[in-house]
Amino acid sequence: MRFIGLMLVLGCATSLFAQESAASIQGKINALEKLWNQAYKSGDTKALDSILDDAIVLINDDGSIQTKQEFLASVKASNAQEQQVAPEFLKVNVHGNVAVASGVLRVKGVEAGKPYTRRERFVDTWLHKGDNWVCIATDATPIVR
Repeated sequence: MRFIGLMLVLGCATSLFAQESAASIQGKINALEKLWNQAYKSGDTKALDSILDDAIVLINDDGSIQTKQEFLASVKASNAQEQQVAPEFLKVNVHGNVAVASGVLRVKGVEAGKPYTRRERFVDTWLHKGDNWVCIATDATPIVR
């Protein structure tokens, strides 16, 4: 009887620890998503470089695919002035050393002298690699209404 009680206590403690770990990871991924948005808005390619894996797969909202280097070059060369890049909704699911962030992103800015507002549904896949989380894949789809 004692053995069964001990096993139940250990099982509950393990479950609680796993939940705390998932919550901690979700917090880290939320912070990385915010960092990505701010770095993109300000054109900070150094910050973007630090959170994107070298082999990342970037699928843009127009269906084109970019390498990390192509993406960073496009951010550096962009003539768009991003005024707001913010998630309207963000959910993070944790699967061991992989986390999937999905949500809706609102982007406001000015390009070629014309203001624009876009909403995109996105999916970012993060991998715990070494001591850091890095984004290994991202996909954005425009929301047209």
